[in-house]
Amino acid sequence: MRRYLAATVACGTLIAACAIAGAVVLGHLAAGVITDPAGRSIAHWGGTLGILAALWVIRAVTQWLQGRLGQRGASAVIADLGGQVLRSVTSLPPAAQATRRDDAATVVTTGLDGLRPYFTSYLPALFLAAILTPATVVVIAFNDVQSALIVLIALPLIPIFMVLIGLATADRSAAALEAMTTLQARLLDLIAGIPTLRALGRADGPAGRITTLSAAHRRSAMATLRIAFLSALVLELIATLGVALVAVSIGLRLVFGEMSLAAGLTALLLAPDVFWPLRRVGVEFHAAQNGKAAADKAFALIEDHPEPAAGTRTVTAAGATIALENLSVAGRDGFSPAGLSGQIRPGQVTVLAGPNGAGKTTTLLAVAGLVTPAEGRITVDGVDVADLNRAAWWRQLAWLAQRPVIIPGTVAANLALFGELHDPETACRAAGFDEVLAGLPNGLDTVLGRGGVGLSLGQRQRLGLARVLGSPAPILLLDEPTSHLDEATERTVLRAIGERAAAGATVVVVAHRASLLAAGDHVIRVEAGQHAVA
Repeated sequence: MRRYLAATVACGTLIAACAIAGAVVLGHLAAGVITDPAGRSIAHWGGTLGILAALWVIRAVTQWLQGRLGQRGASAVIADLGGQVLRSVTSLPPAAQATRRDDAATVVTTGLDGLRPYFTSYLPALFLAAILTPATVVVIAFNDVQSALIVLIALPLIPIFMVLIGLATADRSAAALEAMTTLQARLLDLIAGIPTLRALGRADGPAGRITTLSAAHRRSAMATLRIAFLSALVLELIATLGVALVAVSIGLRLVFGEMSLAAGLTALLLAPDVFWPLRRVGVEFHAAQNGKAAADKAFALIEDHPEPAAGTRTVTAAGATIALENLSVAGRDGFSPAGLSGQIRPGQVTVLAGPNGAGKTTTLLAVAGLVTPAEGRITVDGVDVADLNRAAWWRQLAWLAQRPVIIPGTVAANLALFGELHDPETACRAAGFDEVLAGLPNGLDTVLGRGGVGLSLGQRQRLGLARVLGSPAPILLLDEPTSHLDEATERTVLRAIGERAAAGATVVVVAHRASLLAAGDHVIRVEAGQHAVA
């Protein structure tokens, strides 16, 4: 943002110079026309009028350029800050992500947009006030010391009231952002749960709660606007009184012949420019507060959860042995898993078995480098997963979650979500997804909704399996791969998994079903505990 701010300062300086020069030229022009009737012709004042027109044009163009640069700078800052928030939050373990999801969603989608008035209006007004106000006071003093003293007496009242009103507005903006975060989180949860609520006949239940939250946000927003309007009225009143005092003083002294008309008109034309920048700062301050509150929350998300130090080492996963060495991951009720050790060898189907909550899925997350162990470690060919370059490591993994990720788009786009498949037809046949494709209206071009709307749970599972089984990745991490599948499809999938392992792939499967346990070449028992095993 620094170069945009430097350009904004340069534009503010030019605007101030044009404003002061324009007032001086206009004051002398008007005084000359009034006091010299013989010189009231375009030919006599043509050069002066040209200079005045040029100053006004330069000022208008500079203000347009300043606004354009402010828009570019704001867009760059919003994009950069939003990216930092996303990288920081998405680098967290899944459990921690869930606690920060709502805050991050509000900040990135709507909150940071409030920074645009901060960069396009507030900062330019602030720089203009810092440049134009003192320069104008100096020029007024050069023409009329008494008017400059009146301005200096009235001027401090504006920042005093700005500070007093701004303190109250900042609290209101923070409260409004908090209300919006809560409302958005409730709405997202409601939208995600509408199918379930409709199935249970409870779709109308949350309407009252949403109405209450919406009313609370409306009251908070209106209270902030009320303060903004009142503060603008106060600032306008002070500025008007200041200019009026200067005008009365100049008028009286002109009547008694104590000053020249040119000096009086110049001081009178410059008086509003002393107060105008500060009034703009006060007005734009309120518009910028929502963005500033969102930025503070964004910085809190980034600083509370900084991006983890990236590993630099790489390994070739094909043919490598993955070793679990006293692995313990902190959970809500102790360690899940606790003191887990075992070998995951290439060319075998390794099954992670154990009761619910033992930490089987967490073990897969730890292998992928998404969870940091509290104790112990995981090594790949002797290299700690924590030391691996995550992007390079992830390119060698194929992951199937309990609920496969499906994005809005075509079936073909979802199959290639994690990379193009070498042989999509074979992959679909191995997962039993070829039967699903045959029944879809447009085959691979069929458009799916959010979360896979358009497919049943079993069909979504087959799509996820096709994506993984068709991947060339040497390591397959499968979390309950046969859930929601019938027996015939399950046998087809288990045979395909066995063929991948026989071809040299390292296959790790989380299993509860007896058929899946029986298909494993090696079973590792996963258990939870209050304390890790030393």
